[in-house]
Amino acid sequence: MKNIEFHRFEKIPATIVNSSLDGCQQIASEICTLIKERNLTQSPTVLGLATGSTPTGIYRELIRIHKEEGLSFSNVITFNLDEYYNITSSHPESYNLFMQEQLFDHLDIPTKNINIPDGTVERTATFAYCQDYENRILDAGGIDIQVLGIGRTGHIGFNEPGSSAQSRTRLVHLDSLTKKDAARDFLGEENVPRYALTMGVGTILDSERIYLLAWGRSKASILALAVEGEPSEALPASLLQSHPNIEILADQAAASELTRLKRPWLVRHVDWTSSLIRSAVSWLSANSAKPILKLLDDDYTENGLADLLTQHGPAYDLNIRIFNEIQHTLTGWPGGKTKSSDERRPERAEPHPKRSLILAPEPFDDVIGMGGTIHRLVDQGHEVIVAYLTSGNLAVPDADASKAAELVVDLAELSDDCETEEVRLAKSVLKELGEKADFATDSPNVRSIKGLIRRGEAKIACEICGLSGSKVRFLSLPFYERGKYRQFKLSGDDTDLLKGLFEEIQPHQLYFTGALSEPSTVQANCYQSMRRALLDLSDSPWIQNCYMWQYREASQEWDIQEIDMAVPLSPTELTNKIQGIYQHQTQRRQAPTSDRASNDIWRQAEECDRRLAETYDNLGLAEYEAIEGFKRYSLI
Repeated sequence: MKNIEFHRFEKIPATIVNSSLDGCQQIASEICTLIKERNLTQSPTVLGLATGSTPTGIYRELIRIHKEEGLSFSNVITFNLDEYYNITSSHPESYNLFMQEQLFDHLDIPTKNINIPDGTVERTATFAYCQDYENRILDAGGIDIQVLGIGRTGHIGFNEPGSSAQSRTRLVHLDSLTKKDAARDFLGEENVPRYALTMGVGTILDSERIYLLAWGRSKASILALAVEGEPSEALPASLLQSHPNIEILADQAAASELTRLKRPWLVRHVDWTSSLIRSAVSWLSANSAKPILKLLDDDYTENGLADLLTQHGPAYDLNIRIFNEIQHTLTGWPGGKTKSSDERRPERAEPHPKRSLILAPEPFDDVIGMGGTIHRLVDQGHEVIVAYLTSGNLAVPDADASKAAELVVDLAELSDDCETEEVRLAKSVLKELGEKADFATDSPNVRSIKGLIRRGEAKIACEICGLSGSKVRFLSLPFYERGKYRQFKLSGDDTDLLKGLFEEIQPHQLYFTGALSEPSTVQANCYQSMRRALLDLSDSPWIQNCYMWQYREASQEWDIQEIDMAVPLSPTELTNKIQGIYQHQTQRRQAPTSDRASNDIWRQAEECDRRLAETYDNLGLAEYEAIEGFKRYSLI
């Protein structure tokens, strides 16, 4: 039984699992147990299924159990949550095709038992079609187990903000943030369907049992609001609080904003570790709107921190201690300051210069997360190598590839040299793109030229950060070249390429990202490949002397207690960083003009770095233009 006090802020029971794999296996086991029970009486098991990357681990486990343990799915009836409207079932981004590839093609489930909303229904017939979908669920006896994910707007299915608890299956207009999140799959926000068919919140609430899954740091804030906030139509997932038989499964990253993890002293007695003390004092400073050094004993006792004060007070001494700890994370020398004491610096002074290896899952992850620090490392004489782990070609729109190919052909015509291999390739690409069906898989030629575009953008960005082309590597890990978004599969080849890179360079510093990402992302797959490679090489002497630093992703920010090194940026360095990001022209995701400033990727990066500087300022430390934060990493 769960400790009620420990969960007292949670209005939906939440279980934190070690990994998404563990969570998916747990749910798959529950589903299979029910199927076995129902199969004994030849009764149907009715499942409500979700699409996207979140539940794919469940589907893989169901397939394994079917093939290895012989479990039959012939008595299973399924109802999918949603489908984009006005796309066919064969469209590469249709949820119908996704479910066939990820689950149904591998089971013995009868086709007649599979129910997925039809995105091609005539507009005038959608109301009647949606009523029929509801009736089919009722005729099947209702949904026994419903699997859900949660979107960044708090949507479940495609129930966007504003959906009521009584809503049923219907045609809905997609939220701008939902379309933005789908833009990469559709190669541009302008290609994302404006509408979708979805089960309603009320339809979902009729299910006998509900599991909601959340993986990765990007889901943390919205998950905490759904679990601990007041139920509101503005956040549809929060309406699940009324269900009597629901459980949330989240990994550590997705659960990180829950009170019991973020502010555990408010729910239970805690052992006051250094990190937890820093977190509590920083929170108290923000909550009291006071710099750390102005906090009083009364501030601690009135905000639930009397125990901290008793063990580590008085406030005056505690304030100075934490102020100094946070101050010592600040450094203008991310590679260490030679001939200086290491005692109060996050990075050691020697050796100098260092070999600093920066891993970027996709071109532009590096400049977004640490563009200013790259420039600082180069200026301070360190040998900086940037390694782009994937080509990034999946994220290049066809129009950009056509433009590049046309340029090659036009240049050849100017020089009267139209029969080179490069020109033939460019002409072939133009022909293939001209004949390509919408959203069809790119040919190797097209992916090649798209990869060259990303490579060119990355090189220019690195040059702006002070890095010459000879210090830029492109690994093109096989998992990416063989796969597509949400459906990557790692292999030993990926690990071997990274092991070769590490052994060749033997860095003194290693910078990377992706440890807190949703498992299906490029960033998470690159992190897993890196970790496997480092574990294989863990006995190598150079690893013992390598400091490993995590930099943030585009959609994430570090909490103050997580930061072990903070690199301040001057106004000029911040401008330089933005210029580096701006070079990635194919990745520009413009919002509507009225809201453009807050949605461009370079503006997001700028605002994030400014917010971190403001946080340090509010704690009473020096005021800086912007700060890039890093978290120390250990393999153990």
